[in-house]
Amino acid sequence: MAHYDSVEVPLSKIKVGVAKVLKQEGYINDYHILDKGVQGVLKIDLKYGPKNEKIITGIRRISKPGLRQYSKTGRIPKVMSGLGVAILTTSRGIMTDRDARSMNIGGELLCEVW
Repeated sequence: MAHYDSVEVPLSKIKVGVAKVLKQEGYINDYHILDKGVQGVLKIDLKYGPKNEKIITGIRRISKPGLRQYSKTGRIPKVMSGLGVAILTTSRGIMTDRDARSMNIGGELLCEVW
């Protein structure tokens, strides 16, 4: 929203997996793992359009620590009728809703990006 070039967040395996999916889907330019401090830092280079418009117009967290949201293969939601992407964690790693449907596996819904 503030048109930053990059964002730094504390490092975790799930955040790296989500950043990898966002890069594959074209929502971010790149991500880097920095060894700052004890935990480390994940630096995400954000992406903007030719007229400086946002590529990520919306993001919504689905599963929360107090209420986890799991979905079977047939019930994985389509975000904005397929224009967006749902990111979920499965037994085979973090992936998009389309990949999970094609592999016929379900998992925990982490967030939706459009």
